[in-house]
Amino acid sequence: MKYDPIKKIIGVVVRKRPGLRILFYKVLGIMFLREWHVKRELQMLLGQAKSDFEVYDAGSGFGQYSYYMAKRFPSIRIFAVDVKEEQIADCREFFRTVGLSRCSFAIEDLTQIQHANRFDFILSVDVMEHVPDDVGVFRNFFKALKPRGHIFINTPSNLGGSDAGSVDDASFIEEHARNGYGADEIRIKLESVGFVIEKLKYTYGTWGNLAWKLGIKYPMMMLNVSKILFVLLPFYYLPTLPFTFLLMFLDYTRNNKTGTGLNVVARKP
Repeated sequence: MKYDPIKKIIGVVVRKRPGLRILFYKVLGIMFLREWHVKRELQMLLGQAKSDFEVYDAGSGFGQYSYYMAKRFPSIRIFAVDVKEEQIADCREFFRTVGLSRCSFAIEDLTQIQHANRFDFILSVDVMEHVPDDVGVFRNFFKALKPRGHIFINTPSNLGGSDAGSVDDASFIEEHARNGYGADEIRIKLESVGFVIEKLKYTYGTWGNLAWKLGIKYPMMMLNVSKILFVLLPFYYLPTLPFTFLLMFLDYTRNNKTGTGLNVVARKP
């Protein structure tokens, strides 16, 4: 059962339709617990940002976090990058169409970037698990940040974060270089390049993991059987969605001792 083909189908549907793309962003914000956690951290980290504040969205994907930041914090500048040329082209056109001129896009390989003392904040959501040379990228991030700048990383943990039971299992996400990070592992790697860890928090604990299965995984399994089953999704979600949201809320409001996701905030001294 694969996740990326479904992402590609959705991307084709929304890529040239600004109204659908905005609706898609809203659905992601509601349905994905990850976005609940990430946006809460962004509000805390960027809430006092000034007009000369520059953000690096490192692995922008569909552009949903760049869109959120550009709308929620209109004074900041955002430089968003990805290795996928078609996604960067789509984002450029969409952001131009909706008039968000303080956000620019470029194709960049995070293992090769040469930015130095440029950014006040780096956002990395579901990126590092795709990169074999993660320490090299952490070193590039450290160099790219201004002194006292922050980085926020969201990534799967090694406690089943890629929906894999062990390191030998295949990831639920096809493109993963690793199935997740241990808390000590990512701490040590970030500190080895000079970062100071300010927060390390588990997400998708017991309740959040169950919410993920009910709200995302099982519907994806249906769609991998046949795309025709799209028509059955409303009937699936009608009884399950209220319970899914309750589980998401429990995860969002609790301090998880363990979980399948990790949120890390670190600072360049």
